[in-house]
Amino acid sequence: MEPGRAGCLLLLLLLPALGAAAPGEFDPYRVLGVGRSSSQADIKKAYKRLAREWHPDKNKDPGAEDKFIQISKAYEILSNEEKRANFDRYGDAGESQGFSQQQHRQFHRFHDGFYFDESFFHFPFNSERRDTSDEKYLLHFSHYINEIVPDSFKKPYLIKITSDWCFSCIHIEPVWKEVAQELEALGAGIGVVHAGYERRLAHHLGAHSTPTLLGLINGKITFFHNAVVRENLRQFVENLLPGNLVEKITDKNYIRFLSHWRKDNKPHVLLFDHMPVVPLLYKLTAFAYRDYLSFGYVYVGLRGTEELSSQYNINVYTPTMMIFKEHIDRPADVVQAREMKKQLIDDFLSQNKFLMVARVTSQKLFQELCPVKKSHRQRKHCVVLLTKEGEKFAEAYEAFLTFAVANTKDTLRFVHIYSDRQPEFADALLMDEEKYHGRSAVVILERRNNAGKIAYKALEEAWQGSKEDNFILLDLLDQLRTDPGLLSSETVVADLNDELAPMFLIRWFYSTVDYISDWWDSLFHSNWREMMPLLSLLFSALFILFGTVIVQAFSDSNDTRDAPPSGKEETAAKTEKNDASFSKESNSRIPKKSFVEVTELTDINYTSNLVRLRPGHMNVVLILSNSTKTPLLQKFALEVYMFTGSSSLHFSFLSLDKHREWLEYLLEFAQDAAPIPNQYDKHFLERDYTGYVLALNGHKKYFCLFKPHRSGDEGGTLGSCEDYDALQHAEARGKSSCSPGSRSIKNKLHKLSFWMERLLEGSLQRFYIPSWPALD
Repeated sequence: MEPGRAGCLLLLLLLPALGAAAPGEFDPYRVLGVGRSSSQADIKKAYKRLAREWHPDKNKDPGAEDKFIQISKAYEILSNEEKRANFDRYGDAGESQGFSQQQHRQFHRFHDGFYFDESFFHFPFNSERRDTSDEKYLLHFSHYINEIVPDSFKKPYLIKITSDWCFSCIHIEPVWKEVAQELEALGAGIGVVHAGYERRLAHHLGAHSTPTLLGLINGKITFFHNAVVRENLRQFVENLLPGNLVEKITDKNYIRFLSHWRKDNKPHVLLFDHMPVVPLLYKLTAFAYRDYLSFGYVYVGLRGTEELSSQYNINVYTPTMMIFKEHIDRPADVVQAREMKKQLIDDFLSQNKFLMVARVTSQKLFQELCPVKKSHRQRKHCVVLLTKEGEKFAEAYEAFLTFAVANTKDTLRFVHIYSDRQPEFADALLMDEEKYHGRSAVVILERRNNAGKIAYKALEEAWQGSKEDNFILLDLLDQLRTDPGLLSSETVVADLNDELAPMFLIRWFYSTVDYISDWWDSLFHSNWREMMPLLSLLFSALFILFGTVIVQAFSDSNDTRDAPPSGKEETAAKTEKNDASFSKESNSRIPKKSFVEVTELTDINYTSNLVRLRPGHMNVVLILSNSTKTPLLQKFALEVYMFTGSSSLHFSFLSLDKHREWLEYLLEFAQDAAPIPNQYDKHFLERDYTGYVLALNGHKKYFCLFKPHRSGDEGGTLGSCEDYDALQHAEARGKSSCSPGSRSIKNKLHKLSFWMERLLEGSLQRFYIPSWPALD
């Protein structure tokens, strides 16, 4: 026998032994605590119980996260019959589970009696041997919703969707590793989603293949569609940032830029550098601090910046960063370094986030400038100048600013408030005394709690900025250092008005632009499988319309001629016209329709009927089951009939038998109104949610909840049997059941009409959610 054939034969004989000798380290049956003959219902019940117990957000055990991943992995295998059979047959623990199993099946098809163990060939795409550099970036669904999305308002994120047995993922790995390290050092966020273990998160992000790269900023997702090279990824992250973060500054506009501190109520930052383009590090920093600082960039190599460089004595060969506050002739702080690092810039800016005497324009800013004391050592006092706008009060403000600059301390914060813009705040502190009318006043205060309670002391006389006023204020501050009881007066102040909040029309315009942008991106870049139902409906409508036009065009012209109306038809037409005019004048709340249009909420219409619902519109959804569908729908139609005239309300129903998990996910955000039973209660999976009504605001991501009326609360309603014919409109032809069971079910929606009135008034409690879950 030839040596080559002998080696091949020996290899074929050893392969089954090697495959059998490698016992499975992961047993999904053992992880879930179920037997091999367990049904899908038992497996799902065990998974729910363990997932609730070991969820990292609820279980503080150090190994909870790893345990939760094992539970999810085990359920992914056993809930899929094909994967389960594959494990029972070959002992495959599902480590290669991703979006595609084609490559994995090729190993099993080679021979029915054995398979190739990838560890024998040292394949780099085994999940147990994947690059450990991605582990610190791994994202889970709850972590993404609760931490990453809010953090995206401070920095953009570059996220990679990957899976096992993904050959393209291996090809982009070197570029990804290099770019991830570089962008993270600059201040961008990095995330990795393993589609095999975090299928829910991958579906939520809209990734239906691997690898997928996307950007996240301000909670908005943008997909990457170019070649995966370093320059393209850097440019992609840079394009996520707004274009007006940094202003180019020259000799012509630097005075205007620095003088905007009074209008912006922010310090202004200037970076002097010899780079012709604004560095990405500086743009990311500007995005992170955009609520506190305004940023400008000076290219010192450009002609037209000589006066600016000379004015502030800039070394053109070393990057220099300056912060200007109330005085534009000299910087308040300077940092200079040959290489600007992120940590250096963050420390520099975090110490200069506010003006010397910042103007309090909102409750949020007031809480930051005057924090609540946490201990005696962390005591913070605010010296507040209550003044008005105009040249008449400029002298008092300048004197207060001079005093603040000369008496800067860590325990003191100097601020000013326009009393005419915050009248409630001013009246609470000054008690509307005559001596302060038309004049400025100074108040020393300390916030005691977040409910608005403060301790304070006002200067006896109005503030004019004289030397005597300065001595009096300085003496009070010296006494305050040794005697905190000096602040003898206490009061409760309401939240301050947000003076810089955009007008309604501006907010509406920005919302419309965002909606159009999302729609445009979805049209050209989203998964086309989600667009197929809409496209199918559109082409069907066009086909029907085109067919109708063709039929009418070739029909007999004699059939289309209008015959003169008979006397009876004329009388009927006049009667109908009179009735219509009478109905318009009688009651403006009569519904436009003579029936209630209630559609089922499914995965096909979920996006259009909820996720992308127009601003101002709401979908009122009734929760029902197959056994309660008819009586609940009839009662629901009776209760909401008078509200169908509103074009902003849509009415739907949701099957509890199909989408219980979706409903329980939402109700977790309304625990005080609809608490979910203890996870160890053996009946928690069978909890009856029929009769619940949810008013869903898809645009603002909140919902209002109606809980079913308890039988016996209103004894007078139990004996009544509302008939669907009571609507008194032509389409109600069926008879409703008057059986005791039907009455009990219908009675769940008792007083729903009163709840609907409160919904339209806007007085119902709102439960906000991070994002709408997928309706699988």
